[in-house]
Amino acid sequence: MNRQECLRDIIERELKMFVNVRNEGGTAECQKLPDSFRLMREITFCPQSDAVLESYLRDLEQAGAEGRNLMTEKYARMDDRIPPLKVNAHIGEIVAAESRWRAELSREFPHVVLADGQAGFARYLSCELETWSDRTLAAYAAHVADALARGRNLARERYELLMARLGFGSLAEHERALREGRKDA
Repeated sequence: MNRQECLRDIIERELKMFVNVRNEGGTAECQKLPDSFRLMREITFCPQSDAVLESYLRDLEQAGAEGRNLMTEKYARMDDRIPPLKVNAHIGEIVAAESRWRAELSREFPHVVLADGQAGFARYLSCELETWSDRTLAAYAAHVADALARGRNLARERYELLMARLGFGSLAEHERALREGRKDA
């Protein structure tokens, strides 16, 4: 399986889980937007290493075989409806690095990357990572360490890809448009 097939398989497995999350108030509006879900998950996973993608796909396959819905577990954790799913030092390392990268972007592009979303971002990521296997967390932590050593900012890579996919050009172009109050922003 090549990288694109792996990515597509991950996203489709996640989407199936996502649309099957049972919410107290019924189906959430975001569950009715599969293309938006696909885009956001593509953006999330594109900067990841092949090792992370391949390992996470195995996590999804195993969860499916066990009848687990990782999306249900993640959202239940976010709402404190269930206790922590795991304790793994890599979770804190990953969340700290990703949060630093996001904070850098917020300082540089305050109109695009809002600073007030920082705590929610960290909570979301931490709860998601609790659903991942130790093997996948180790691969992600290694990828983060490599990115740090190379001066990469994975959050920037995600946002640049998102801006391009949404037709805004780059982060800098979209920031400028928002700052100037242009209607094309």
